[in-house]
Amino acid sequence: MDINILLVDDEVVDLEWLRRRIAAGPLPYPLHIAGTANSGFQALKLLEQERVDIILSDIRMPIMSGMEFARRAKEIKPEIKVVFISGHEDFGYAKKAIELGASGYLLKPVEDSELTDMLQSLCETVQQEREASTSATAAWSVVMEELLIRWITDEDSGSRVGKHLQSILHPLLYTGTVAALIEIDDLEWKASELSEDERSMQIHQLAGFIRSYVEENMLGTFFKSQPNQFLVLSSLHEREFPLQLEGLVQAIRTSSPFTVTIGIGKLARDEEQLRESCRQAQAALSMKWLVGKDRLISLDVVEWVPDANTPLPSVDAILDEMLHAIMVYDLVRIDDCIEKMFNQRLKPGRKNEVYDLILRITTKLHADLRQMGESLYELLKWDAYQPLILFQFETVQDIKSWLRRRFFELSEVLYVKKQRQKRKLIEDIMIYVEQNLEQKLTLKEVAARFDFTPNYLGYLFKEETGEHFSEYLNSLKIRRICQLLCDPTLKIYEIAERMGYKNILYFNRQFKQVMEMTPGEYRKKQNI
Repeated sequence: MDINILLVDDEVVDLEWLRRRIAAGPLPYPLHIAGTANSGFQALKLLEQERVDIILSDIRMPIMSGMEFARRAKEIKPEIKVVFISGHEDFGYAKKAIELGASGYLLKPVEDSELTDMLQSLCETVQQEREASTSATAAWSVVMEELLIRWITDEDSGSRVGKHLQSILHPLLYTGTVAALIEIDDLEWKASELSEDERSMQIHQLAGFIRSYVEENMLGTFFKSQPNQFLVLSSLHEREFPLQLEGLVQAIRTSSPFTVTIGIGKLARDEEQLRESCRQAQAALSMKWLVGKDRLISLDVVEWVPDANTPLPSVDAILDEMLHAIMVYDLVRIDDCIEKMFNQRLKPGRKNEVYDLILRITTKLHADLRQMGESLYELLKWDAYQPLILFQFETVQDIKSWLRRRFFELSEVLYVKKQRQKRKLIEDIMIYVEQNLEQKLTLKEVAARFDFTPNYLGYLFKEETGEHFSEYLNSLKIRRICQLLCDPTLKIYEIAERMGYKNILYFNRQFKQVMEMTPGEYRKKQNI
């Protein structure tokens, strides 16, 4: 990992000289310029945004001196290495720099070799401290890990740790430590089809991947907290650590069949604060239920709570709207209704609220569908009123996605069933009309026969067949008349009376309008 250096000088020319000299190298360590600043205020802002290991700063600057800037920088990151540069050979400055814990003092103009030697020495120190931190990680035995996890999670264990833990925690707490809890997502259902050995192997492989990532990127100290949870204690800067954890989430997403969610706590500088940081990480992780998985979560995530003066929509009213949307196969409105119902005062961790809401949804929908002669549970083939699969979901989004699929399926099943019923109805109407074609038939009479209003039956008939009922009836009558005209024993006026025409002239006109010839001409054409 690169060693980062921050350059601070109010003189633009001197600052540019430093930047070019360091960029030109060479050094035995990869030294990266994290930024340059021409004031202490600007440098402090960069220090909060970037990971910095070494500061090279002018000692005399207006408003905020180099001494004051270094003091504040040490408060932010006590282990940071500060080297002062001054054009004034003044023992007073050097004495103050030593009291402040400065790592070096250079006089302008700085010789290239002097600067190189100073930077090389500082890089070696930083590298040694990093290696010491890494070796501290290896010092944790399985027993010590177990003791630490028990101390963190056991409320009755007291706020003080034993001497055997204090000696290892001290270097972590000296520079400040942040706790992060890493949890494997959907472990139950993703590994449900695996044998116990296969499941254990996959968890072991993922744990090994996470441990390697933490150690290779020097994120901190890794512990296995639970079978599907891992704890990382890190002394990285509060701004850098979350970025590194985001990288871990992405790395697992792209290289594993699993994903992870990470909860992160606040910076701790003593034993009790460390316990609190771990509790904060656990609390943040529990927010996964509402904010989603495969991500990093901190307690800065704001929980949405509606204005108390704004009335929440009635669940029953939303369900009535959703039932109508289901019946008319309106998938967009179904989705909108599901979102409305879940935008209630649901709190992190209160899964029973969601299960109660789902039970309420399904019970009311089932009751409403029963009034229509349908059964929600038969249509969706649910084995029980509250499916056990719901308890396997880890987030509200999972449950909403599952409900969305099921209600889309319900709407489609009802739509297809309705289409079949309409098709069967129209087929029955057509059979009835054909069987009673020589009677005086009207839309009103047929509608009454099938218990519909004339307007609605006419609408259904047109929607299903593409033609109006009257057009269909007239077309059918003309075909029957043509069949009867082919019988030479029947006179034309007899055929007209048989088909319900009282006026022979009207009969001739109607026939000619469709066939473009009179009944007599039709017989001649057929050689009858």
